[in-house]
Amino acid sequence: MDQLLKDKIAVITGASRGIGAAMADRFEAEGARVYRLSRTPPQSKTETPASVEPGRTEPGKTAAGTTAVSLFPPAWIACDVADEASAEAGINAVLSAEGRVDILVNNAGITRDGLIMRMKTEDWDLVQDTNLRSAFFLSRAVARHMLKRREGCILNISSVVGIIGNGGQTNYSASKAGLIGFTKSLARELAPRGIRVNALAPGFIRTSMTDTIPEEFKQKLLDSIPLGRVGEAEDAANAALFLCSPLASYLTGVILQVDGGMGM
Repeated sequence: MDQLLKDKIAVITGASRGIGAAMADRFEAEGARVYRLSRTPPQSKTETPASVEPGRTEPGKTAAGTTAVSLFPPAWIACDVADEASAEAGINAVLSAEGRVDILVNNAGITRDGLIMRMKTEDWDLVQDTNLRSAFFLSRAVARHMLKRREGCILNISSVVGIIGNGGQTNYSASKAGLIGFTKSLARELAPRGIRVNALAPGFIRTSMTDTIPEEFKQKLLDSIPLGRVGEAEDAANAALFLCSPLASYLTGVILQVDGGMGM
């Protein structure tokens, strides 16, 4: 059977761990050349190669503040996607190395949970910047090139709480709901040029982020899942692969919930 993403160039943010790392591994297994954008090198079974400056083809040292890039597997770019200049530099580094971006997955996300009366303004802003503004910066950067080629795929990683909400997560839920509106509007903008834009809305997925949830609250979450089990990062990665592959060539503006029925 042919690989679903053979020779595709994919950029995945927040790909150093959890769902992002699982998606990167899955896409690579299906033939894609994946660039993992993260503040830190991705977790890997193999040693991460030396960094190189954007546009270079041999190992070297990067100056302070320069976006660090590895052009050798596992390919990764160290940048702050919540920063406009850094995000655009990351995309430009991939374009310099490959000449195109076929797939963009906006997965970077953080939480700063708390009841609204105790939530600090900086915690609200940081979550919006990382989870939502970064998707705007990166999508804008790749759309310019996808429009010229009249093809491409953008996938935004939202959350079931962006649909149903969750107490103590007004900032996170707002950012993920914002991604849904962003997805639908961008899908309408880009569809006439053959570019698809969809979103994935995972539920309770086992990651390092969810590992910190108190056990009693984990049980309450589990009780709310009709399928009766916690999702794995691979469950989300498989759904992401489908949406970014030719199998979903007639799907755009779709919000696919991967939540075991939690958001029904």
